[in-house]
Amino acid sequence: MAKQTIEALVEGGKATAGPPLGPALGPAGVNVGQVISEINKKTADFKGMQVPIKVIVNTDDKTFNVTIGTPPVSALVKKEAGIEKGSGNPLVDKVADLRIEQVIKVAKMKSDSLLGKDMVAKVKEVIGTCDSMGVMVEGKQAREAIADINKGNYTDKILSGKTELSAEELKQLEEEKKRLQEDIEKRKAEFTALAKSIIEKFAGQPRGTIKAKLIEAKVPTAIIEELLPVESAGAAAAPGAKPAAGAPAAKK
Repeated sequence: MAKQTIEALVEGGKATAGPPLGPALGPAGVNVGQVISEINKKTADFKGMQVPIKVIVNTDDKTFNVTIGTPPVSALVKKEAGIEKGSGNPLVDKVADLRIEQVIKVAKMKSDSLLGKDMVAKVKEVIGTCDSMGVMVEGKQAREAIADINKGNYTDKILSGKTELSAEELKQLEEEKKRLQEDIEKRKAEFTALAKSIIEKFAGQPRGTIKAKLIEAKVPTAIIEELLPVESAGAAAAPGAKPAAGAPAAKK
């Protein structure tokens, strides 16, 4: 049985008989319309995303099989949340909030590659990824949402496969995302002011000493690295300082 494989990158749910698929499928002898319909059916949940697809054609009887690749769970979570990246400090800074319907949608899209034995387990798997990205679920820490699932709070929605949100719900999520971003900026400003005061207070002390004080004050690492210069091995001595005994005099 001879096979021909045709690969392409298409927009989810919007494949057409034009290039690149049409010209490649035509010579294979398959019904192009049926192939396009199957591709759009299988990629419908990936609207707005580029999806890799494969069409495997049996050149003897002209039957075909369509398989689709999927982006990683984190990429799908970012798309649903409308964010470019996850939180740099997920335990403290939350960057977005998802409804359970959106989590179910991601779990369905990645169903074949998730390890959970059923949809409930797969939804919890996706929520685990949300937790590592600083994305909340139903206004709660992701781990709290998993506890709610274990209590059966969302069982009906998960089993029904509901994935759509109303315009009002989407608006609420967008407002929540803005509020979370404002909270992050406010905390950053507070920690930056605190770090600057500590650095000023201990000016002249070794970098390690100042860094220890900043860590003790729970200043985030990113802010510490931004505000506290790294000492170079050949850092110049303070003005007026005498060279250590045995050290060569500086050249004029």
